[in-house]
Amino acid sequence: MIEPLATDEKVVFERTEVLTDHALHYCPGCTHGIAHRLIAEVIEEMDIQDRTIGVCPVGCSVLAYQYFDVDIQQAAHGRAPAVATGIRRVLPPDRYVFTYQGDGDLASIGMGEILHAANRGEKITVIFLNNAIYGMTGGQMAPTTLPGQKTTTSPFGRDTAQTGHPIRMCEMLNTLVEPVLIARGSLSSPKGINRAKKLIRQAFELQHQGFTFVELLSTCPTGWGITPTDAVKWLDRNMTPFFPLQVFREPGAMPDASHKYAPDLKVRDEA
Repeated sequence: MIEPLATDEKVVFERTEVLTDHALHYCPGCTHGIAHRLIAEVIEEMDIQDRTIGVCPVGCSVLAYQYFDVDIQQAAHGRAPAVATGIRRVLPPDRYVFTYQGDGDLASIGMGEILHAANRGEKITVIFLNNAIYGMTGGQMAPTTLPGQKTTTSPFGRDTAQTGHPIRMCEMLNTLVEPVLIARGSLSSPKGINRAKKLIRQAFELQHQGFTFVELLSTCPTGWGITPTDAVKWLDRNMTPFFPLQVFREPGAMPDASHKYAPDLKVRDEA
């Protein structure tokens, strides 16, 4: 009998325990699963699993409570920042609170909630998945849908004369005073995924200093009506030029808009 050759096995990848073994419901080629893994790995590496609370609204992330092995609160469509604000304010300061939202949810019905949470400087982390379409509800046009992009509600392509141009959330939030981190990454390549994880880690680490926001460009092969391989190429070719990948602000590199204004409100007699 020939004995099998002894081999030294090296583990290069293991499933993080912060993710459950529940099968994901996401469509083939969707990058939500990658985003889930990155968040879960950051939570595990920071050793904050028992101190983390997630808030997920209606959208593709509606079943996230089945996938993350942390406390998860469901929120109404668009209301995750408001719910996260309440959770943040009643829990001990060492807790970590994050929302996980899509572009149809955050940039449309939830626009008021995200703007005011950021403006107040709520100590929460927002992970924003931007795939330029309403993914779960049938592929309708979203606030982030590109000019000319076809959706179920813009079958001839988005007409900016009728519906306006796509909204760039990072750039909009960067006009506010209070946020401490605003950044945009992408899930379209291994390099981009590694960078996205660093941004998520930075957002969690800075959360107790103030509001942190990480946008991740994501694919939606089903909603876009193309293959997963073509979806990655489509993202890089069409989304990245309009939604540039960059860190818009972080401690030590804050824009002028972040300077606190203290007006002189005293009433003086004119000479």
